Amino acid sequence: MLPLNDVVHLAVTGLAQGCAYGLIALGFVLIYKATEVVNFAHGEFMMLGAFTVLAYSEAFGGSFWPAFVLGCLTIGVVGYLIDAQIMRRIIGQSSASIFILTVAFGFIFRSLAGIIWGWNTLSLDTPFDGQVALGGEFAIATDRLAIIVATILLCVLLYLFFSRTRYGIAMQAASQNQLAAYYMGIPVKRLVSITWAIGAIIAAAAGALLAPVTQIDTTIGLLGIKALAGAIVGGFGSIPGALLGCLLIGIIEPFADYLLPEIKGVSPYIVMLLVLFLRPEGLMKQTFKKKV
Repeated sequence: MLPLNDVVHLAVTGLAQGCAYGLIALGFVLIYKATEVVNFAHGEFMMLGAFTVLAYSEAFGGSFWPAFVLGCLTIGVVGYLIDAQIMRRIIGQSSASIFILTVAFGFIFRSLAGIIWGWNTLSLDTPFDGQVALGGEFAIATDRLAIIVATILLCVLLYLFFSRTRYGIAMQAASQNQLAAYYMGIPVKRLVSITWAIGAIIAAAAGALLAPVTQIDTTIGLLGIKALAGAIVGGFGSIPGALLGCLLIGIIEPFADYLLPEIKGVSPYIVMLLVLFLRPEGLMKQTFKKKV
């Protein structure tokens, strides 16, 4: 039986991890819903975001928030250009070709990051130091609390964007039926590129917020695979489902690593396999059927 302190610590750690995975998974699902493309380089957007925020922070003398905003916007521009200049040109190609291209992007991004920033682990100074008391002997690290709060805020902002703004509603229409949206005068190509930009911005934010926990190196983008597993567990076509799956994996992972150190790092994929066997569509089905 685990002591209560350990249970609370592992649960809070898992919740923060799940929120971080959820931020990355949001980008996966947004891009998939808009284009039916699974961007296997999405974790590398997170990695590039962390490095870019670090570069801006050093240029600004350690000021985190201006670096955070500019870093996320920079990676958003990268995401926009990748779709507008490259992905748009291979529309209609086989799924295998698109898969290989996105995997290649991942290798290219990691190599570029290593060439520019080196292959050693770096650290980013953030304002998230210390702990916040939860009452009694329980406390939560500020950096983990920041991840949880940021996830909640971004989810609220995305909900308001997609439900209350013209661009958000147009994106939903385009994801349902691109041809019909085009005939209705909706700039489908531009909206798809903006979707890539939004996904990249969210991933970059996750990378910068995770930096105090994971540190920064060229391999942190591999967390995107765990986020992808969480999205599959929850239901890849559903944003709430993807978040739920990532939270589930995030909470299970630290307990599994603590109780069964032999499978450390593997538990997310075991959970994914179990869910695929028992419920292939994920815990939450897609909230709508795509119209054709």
